Amino acid sequence: MSVLSSNILFILGIGIFGGIAGAWFFQKIRIPQVLGYLAIGIIIGKSGFGFINSDIIASLKNFNFFALGIIGFMVGGELHGSTMKKYGKQFSAILFGEGTFAFVLVTVAVSLILYIFTKNFAAALAGGIVFGAIASATDPASTINVLWEYRTKGVLTTTLIAIVAMDDALAMTLYGLGTAAAQMIIGGHASLSSQIIKTTVELLGAIVLGGAAGVFMNLIVRYSTDKTRTMVFGIGTLLILIALAMILDVDVILASMTMGLVVTNLAPDRSKDFFDLIKSFSAPIYVLFFVLVGTRLVLSGMPLFLWIIVAAYVIFRTTGKMTGAWLGAKLTHADPAVQKYTGLGLFAQGGVAIGLSIMATQHLHGLKLADGIDLGDIIITGVTATTFIVQVIGPPMTKLAVKLAKETGKNITEEDVIARWKVSDVLDAEVPYIKITDSVKQVVSLFSETDFFCLPVVDQNSKTVGMITMNDLKQLMVSQETWEWILAGDIVTPAPEVITKAEPLNDALLILKQLGREQLPVVESEENPTPVGILDTRTVRKMVNNEMVGIS
Repeated sequence: MSVLSSNILFILGIGIFGGIAGAWFFQKIRIPQVLGYLAIGIIIGKSGFGFINSDIIASLKNFNFFALGIIGFMVGGELHGSTMKKYGKQFSAILFGEGTFAFVLVTVAVSLILYIFTKNFAAALAGGIVFGAIASATDPASTINVLWEYRTKGVLTTTLIAIVAMDDALAMTLYGLGTAAAQMIIGGHASLSSQIIKTTVELLGAIVLGGAAGVFMNLIVRYSTDKTRTMVFGIGTLLILIALAMILDVDVILASMTMGLVVTNLAPDRSKDFFDLIKSFSAPIYVLFFVLVGTRLVLSGMPLFLWIIVAAYVIFRTTGKMTGAWLGAKLTHADPAVQKYTGLGLFAQGGVAIGLSIMATQHLHGLKLADGIDLGDIIITGVTATTFIVQVIGPPMTKLAVKLAKETGKNITEEDVIARWKVSDVLDAEVPYIKITDSVKQVVSLFSETDFFCLPVVDQNSKTVGMITMNDLKQLMVSQETWEWILAGDIVTPAPEVITKAEPLNDALLILKQLGREQLPVVESEENPTPVGILDTRTVRKMVNNEMVGIS
């Protein structure tokens, strides 16, 4: 087992395979799939069998940044300029409300608890401020994952995407100011003004870096004609951007989000396929990212007062998010669904909060709350515990929010519609059949009365024996005198594939594509090849378009 646990390929494989299996199980019991990823991570991580230890987690740090970068990029791709222009005021008010209310309430609650246990007001206030700053962060990954999973679309979905996208910048700002204040309060060397400058430079640097990458990527999207090559260029550009962000010490998520925002607004039509390809590519990366989040979670051995802090943190962060979001939406006269349910969708806390807690450990190392109690250790242990709790309740609450707003199942693609249909749902049943004893003259007459390019041929028992196409008739056009005595049985060709009416439409359309045909006869079943109609791609396209119009 030690050999397997040290093999990185084994870790990646078991993480992805187990994560997908866990997601499938959780979906079966109507729980968001992200919890399945986390559950598998807990099982194979520190709190479970220990396949993944601290050293392996540390070695995969760069992978986590890559995953966060893709998440940021995809979130940025959802922020269209027209939407921001229309709802920008509402988004800003909601963002400020949910972030600052969570910050203030958690700061006060945690400071009070720490003071009761340490009797050190300065140290308690410092710890409370840092906890409050981290509480303002919302995890974009799990929130967006739930929205994608349930195919949501609407004003609440748009609001949630915008808030979790911008929330990172607000959390970074509050964190930078909060840690500087904590160091000053507790006696460390820090300057609030220098921290403000540092945070501003980090945020602006991320925006400039991401903007430049977005402009470059827009040129690729504009002039590249190969979709796969465009995707590869995009992944390469994103990797370079993430590496530069880490080297320059600017926010990876914000830089990647800016890149996605620039691309989607400079090339709104051309970039659609590009974002779809990146989304398909990123599926195993999302799975492994959340599995690795679960492997970090260790809750054993926590002192009682820290559990009290965790409970207060979760309660007051939740209260702050909901109250602040409601107030911001109310003051800007947002849609009733936004006012009522936005706060429910902002519970999740993940990679950003854990990252900030790790940074806090580095910044506040050695700062003591009391004898033997290090502030940095308290923060990272407490945030890990709260992350576990809110990641359990966060995705179901996001699902509840969009369900109450009646926005689930609306972001449907043509592929989704086709995937749930069978051939019987779309076939043309009013089709004339050619008898094997019909003359070519009768066959030509049947074709002249229909819009079909092929017709099924049946025997004396009305069983399909093949088909005749317009192309089959072309070679007989020059010798029309033979039409009276040449029979359908003389020119019939076997159908290249048997398509039954119960067959999934996806599979049937794939057959047509592989054969290069637009129409094929459909039979009752393989055992009973009675013709029941024609599968026509023109009819399918028309029905899918009508369905899409009805959904929108």
